[in-house]
Amino acid sequence: MTTDLFKPQKVQHPIRTRLLEVKRVTELSPAMRRITLTGDDLAGFLSASFDDHLKLLVPEAPGAKPNIPTVGPAGLTFAEGKPRPEMRDYTPRRYDPVSNELDIDFVLHHDGPATEWASHAEPGHWLGIAGPRGSFVIPTVFDWHLLLGDETAIPAIARRLEELPATSKAIVVIKTAREDARIELHGQCERDVHWVSETENSPAGTGVFESTLRDLTLPQGEGYVWAAGEYSDIKAVRRYLVEERGIDKSRIRAASYWRKSAANSHEHFD
Repeated sequence: MTTDLFKPQKVQHPIRTRLLEVKRVTELSPAMRRITLTGDDLAGFLSASFDDHLKLLVPEAPGAKPNIPTVGPAGLTFAEGKPRPEMRDYTPRRYDPVSNELDIDFVLHHDGPATEWASHAEPGHWLGIAGPRGSFVIPTVFDWHLLLGDETAIPAIARRLEELPATSKAIVVIKTAREDARIELHGQCERDVHWVSETENSPAGTGVFESTLRDLTLPQGEGYVWAAGEYSDIKAVRRYLVEERGIDKSRIRAASYWRKSAANSHEHFD
């Protein structure tokens, strides 16, 4: 029976814009790079959920400062006469108020202005951020958590695994375009991790996510599903879990982090 103990909570945050400086660059794999940001503007940063997203305000050239907007009743207002930065949604991977650091992980072989910036980022370069404006906080008390996504979802999945208690069980399915995109995952909870490839054979009309899920037996008890990735993939996964596995929609959070047919796309199905 569903109780308030298992009910996700929505939390709103004051919208703030920040100008931050690259402190450190870490190569997580040949396909993923971590940019550690710092600066006085980072004080008071809030991120209450592993799948929060903030807007990156990408400068027009490496090393340049982006045009940082002010926040008013009409939303974000940019200074006249300066180029407006490209904006993209990204997951805050780690925030440490003691060291005043914010980590953001970038998949390097996805096209786009944020990836291009991250590929050339060096200590001393600048990046703007706005948000997160809110968090959807999924309780950690569930007996099991199914975490599913492609490379763009790795930062959120990795953060969630590190936040789950040792009493939880996580079933993880991550699709990568290439093997060198796979990274080591950490956490206290019991983990059953499945790395899958786009090139793996699946039954006709079935994506690799669905074919993998068909071979999995979900644990007993109360569970929650989180899924994020390309629009058509995640839409199909959500339909399969609801219609064939009988999982209630209230126990699924599914998001499109990108879409083959549209740039800068981010939306939730629920």
